[in-house]
Amino acid sequence: MAKFLFTVVPIHGHISPGLPIARRLVEMGHEVLWYSTSKYQGKIEATGARFTKVQAAKDYDDGDLNEAFPGRGKLNGLNQLKFDMKHIFFDEMVGFDADLGRILEEYPADAVVMDSAFAGMMPMKLRGRAPKSAVYGILPLTLSSRDAAPFGFGLQPSATPLGRIRNRLLNGFVQNMVFADVQKHVNALLTRLGAPKLPCFYLDAPAALSDLFIQGTCPSFEYPRSDLPQNVTFVGPYLPAKPQDFTPPIWWEEMKEHRPVVHVTQGTIANADFHQLLIPTIEALASEDMLVVATTGGKPLEMVDIPLPNNVRLEKFIPHHELLPHVDVMVTNAGYGGVQMAIHSAVPLVAAGKSEDKPEVCARVEWAGVGINLKTGRPTKDQVLRAVREVLHTSSYKENVQRLSKEFQSCNALERTAQELVGLAESR
Repeated sequence: MAKFLFTVVPIHGHISPGLPIARRLVEMGHEVLWYSTSKYQGKIEATGARFTKVQAAKDYDDGDLNEAFPGRGKLNGLNQLKFDMKHIFFDEMVGFDADLGRILEEYPADAVVMDSAFAGMMPMKLRGRAPKSAVYGILPLTLSSRDAAPFGFGLQPSATPLGRIRNRLLNGFVQNMVFADVQKHVNALLTRLGAPKLPCFYLDAPAALSDLFIQGTCPSFEYPRSDLPQNVTFVGPYLPAKPQDFTPPIWWEEMKEHRPVVHVTQGTIANADFHQLLIPTIEALASEDMLVVATTGGKPLEMVDIPLPNNVRLEKFIPHHELLPHVDVMVTNAGYGGVQMAIHSAVPLVAAGKSEDKPEVCARVEWAGVGINLKTGRPTKDQVLRAVREVLHTSSYKENVQRLSKEFQSCNALERTAQELVGLAESR
């Protein structure tokens, strides 16, 4: 049996897809050790994996990144993104490198499993002394390509001669101007750790430096790339486990009435200000003959600080496995996992997100024809109303999402991922 070391960015959306993978490997008889922060010890140990806590790296709580990383809360947009890249994802590489070196001496893993944002193995890989490694992709592909614009622009792909000129110019601009300071920051850290500089743009490094890159989606929800690296494989979407103890709220049967059901959510991360999307959606649909199911992603209901219209049902959280089969349209700020869960359930989308990877998720919603991309993180009530009406009354959105749903449902991402990882660990 093989020995696996999981080492993942200690943030909920990065760890969650890995938990069922670790559980499946344990069920298959393999040994799994997971290196992480204290907050996730219980969830990790519940998979059957052994837990080892960060020592040299920061033992932070991802529930308040602004507190864990002072100065972040004063920034927004591109400046906050660059701060996150430098200080959350790459500065922590110093502590990760020290911890992982010690762990691997005591636990000679056959393969290391990371998420696509974890940088802690980079120094060891570049020094040429790392075990085999695999990455699971929890974001849209960030890889540079002659057939696509740089990650973050939210632009549609193009492999035409003019499109490739656009892509080349934009990729050069992003790498040599916009994020040149991030690349310089990373290389300075690597030099400090006695490792060579990156041989590529830092967003390309997870695929370039790993033996296997497992992308958690289907090809139909990712841009085609004629220059896709050979170590990239698609396994289907990583979906949350279906809960065993769900108790429906008292209004549940109302979703079986003969009126459209619209679900609105801002997910579990970018939900500090419900005036961005959740409240405008509630207000936009207040006079419509629809049932609006709004969820706060675990935040207090009092944060929705408006009088609730009669057609709104507000809850902290409802498992999407239970809710989405009853939904006609989902309005979302476009977290990758939530969007893929909606597609799996054949629910067309209205997408409005501008933080983290959300512009890229929104762009793929548009490209795949499974919904409308509002191209803003703060839509007006009129924008939301018109988009919901269009999705409800235009058959192509439902047809496209049903086609993609069949592809999603034909995949078993968990089994495919486990097979790929075991194959890597046992390969010579």
